[in-house]
Amino acid sequence: MAAIADGKWRALALVGVAELFAMTLWFSGSAVGPELAAAWGLSAAETAWLTNAVQLGFVVGALASASLTIADVVPPRYLFAGSALAGAAGTAIIAAVVSNGPPAILLRFLTGVTLAGVYPTGMKMMASWFDEGRGLAIGVLVGALTVGSASPHLLRAASGIGRPDVVLYGTAGLAAFGGVLVLAYEDGPHQPETAPFDPSAIRRIVTDRGVVLANIGYFGHMWELYAVWTWIPVYLVASFEARGVAAANRSAALLAFATIAVGGVGAWLAGSAADRWGRSVVTSASMVVSGSACLLAGVVFGAPPAVVVPFVLVWGFVIVADSAQFSAAVSELADESYVGSALTLQTAVGFLITIASIQLIPVVRDAVGWRWAFAPLVVGPLAGTAAMLWLRTLPAADRLAGGRG
Repeated sequence: MAAIADGKWRALALVGVAELFAMTLWFSGSAVGPELAAAWGLSAAETAWLTNAVQLGFVVGALASASLTIADVVPPRYLFAGSALAGAAGTAIIAAVVSNGPPAILLRFLTGVTLAGVYPTGMKMMASWFDEGRGLAIGVLVGALTVGSASPHLLRAASGIGRPDVVLYGTAGLAAFGGVLVLAYEDGPHQPETAPFDPSAIRRIVTDRGVVLANIGYFGHMWELYAVWTWIPVYLVASFEARGVAAANRSAALLAFATIAVGGVGAWLAGSAADRWGRSVVTSASMVVSGSACLLAGVVFGAPPAVVVPFVLVWGFVIVADSAQFSAAVSELADESYVGSALTLQTAVGFLITIASIQLIPVVRDAVGWRWAFAPLVVGPLAGTAAMLWLRTLPAADRLAGGRG
């Protein structure tokens, strides 16, 4: 037992660090979007596709993986490593040879495809080691993802404003290191036997009421999350400029990093809380607070930094705090032989939804300005909260967090 206990914490540290490094690829293009737009003459729509191409690529990769049950057929460390290395190569190519929008968008799409082999696979790895404390483990993993996703903004603020190659090469190098690092991972005691390809697995996943409700909760959460992560840097620049803050771009880049990265702490603490109090309680509370922030963003826009800074940090803390718990819930509710495919399908649909919300924000911005641009996102947390409270009333909730719901 002592060996298993030591092994699971080593596995958590190893996969967490590898995930952090690999996920720096996600916003590497969008973080330097202003520089690339100026250098290549990109339109606003093309610049947005530097992010949305990753979202779409992730969806395509995840749906292909789920349909073919790749996540349950290929050994997870090899799937993770190969995916991270391929994504790193695509990002480095943009820095090395690309000089206009279309090939960059294509490479960002292919990077998204590769990341479908990183994020869900990492969650499956943690589920194989953690039976008790699974919410904490996946929470730490999502925390690593969050900090990794924020890192391109820190690279840009520190040395990359006006130097997109610094951010692109830097994130590619980190992701490649994460891919090599994860090869040291060993399967945990709760790892199911490699499953055969079974087309009926998807039908069972999408007809399980408990899994469906957990997924609806996740979809509502995702409607808000990536739209905020994508556009919060631009919102902050607009807010600081409206207030007359000096060096608005650099200040916004640093605060955007902090806003996203603080969610790593939120995911870790929420994971521990969900294991004690229940997944439906923690997810519902998080969505109520983050949904309220979608509306309050209009109130604090243009306020002094002493108001804006703590507001967005609280928002960043809660907006991703619940993310891991939807995945933990699916890992507890789904057929254990196809947990990898269930998690991959969940994330595929969730990220497909983000494309719509990311595209919606600039449309609303053009109509009403940045002050109320985030207001339409509130419908996601509302729907997600309703689904998780419904799940709490079902017998399936007894399988969540050791019977805590």
